[in-house]
Amino acid sequence: MKTRAAHLAAEGFVAELAHELGPLEFAHERLLLAAGPPHLAAWAQNVWLDPEIIPIASIGDAARRLRAIQRNWAVYAPRHHRRAMLIRDRLPSVSAKPLVFGEKPPEAPLGSWTLLDPNTLLAAPHCTSAFPNGEMRFVEDRTGPPSRAYLKLWEALTLIGQRPGPGDVCLDLGSSPGGWSWALTRMGARVISVDKAPLDPSVARLSGIEYRRESAFALDPISVGCVDWLFSDVVCYPARLLALVERWLEAGTCRRFVCTIKFQGTTDHATAARFAAIPGSTLRHLFHNRHELTWIRLG
Repeated sequence: MKTRAAHLAAEGFVAELAHELGPLEFAHERLLLAAGPPHLAAWAQNVWLDPEIIPIASIGDAARRLRAIQRNWAVYAPRHHRRAMLIRDRLPSVSAKPLVFGEKPPEAPLGSWTLLDPNTLLAAPHCTSAFPNGEMRFVEDRTGPPSRAYLKLWEALTLIGQRPGPGDVCLDLGSSPGGWSWALTRMGARVISVDKAPLDPSVARLSGIEYRRESAFALDPISVGCVDWLFSDVVCYPARLLALVERWLEAGTCRRFVCTIKFQGTTDHATAARFAAIPGSTLRHLFHNRHELTWIRLG
């Protein structure tokens, strides 16, 4: 049997995913099929493993065929939407409640399917994400944080299954207005929050935050000493962030990194590849990312 994988691009970033994957079998809107095993594609929001093309005779036949494979399915329906919804309604319901941060993600296998045309399914019983179409949604805090940027941090930490806790020292570079610092203090960590711009007053008042009004790029790692985690959501060109990260890696004073690589204008694939090449790295476009990737290294 021919090996293939279907990679679902993040919304708005099909071109970036296509650049990573190279030659394709075919594209179905955001879903890109490539021959061979799954690619390590940062811009894939979800990867369908060994998808199968299944002819169907009717809506009922489609539902029967999917139920015969397994119980839990998520639909991707960029075309033939009404017909796809009629099939979905004949399948067992799958809960898609927003996740409370700190809870374990779903563990039951979740397959994905789509209608290539009215009489043809593409279905994969196993995917890399436990969330429908890779969309990790949370129960949000509407009053505490000064922005929604903390959702990227929650998603990254949920993805890796680790997070700071009491006794951990976290360095938050480019922290203003303070969404990530707010989230880290809620986890019980002590935060060194660094930015030339001030923190939101509601964050600045929190215990456990040491605010340093200086440039993240001028900060000397040796002057800070050892920290357990380095976080950065700073706005800068990717090459400048890479230079900052390399300086901290060379200093050897931190093992765990979570950094947002923000692209301004065209996507800098070359610098993204240099981040990915750092030993122990993970590079992902999170559901809550915009034109950016999240780089993670746990040491």
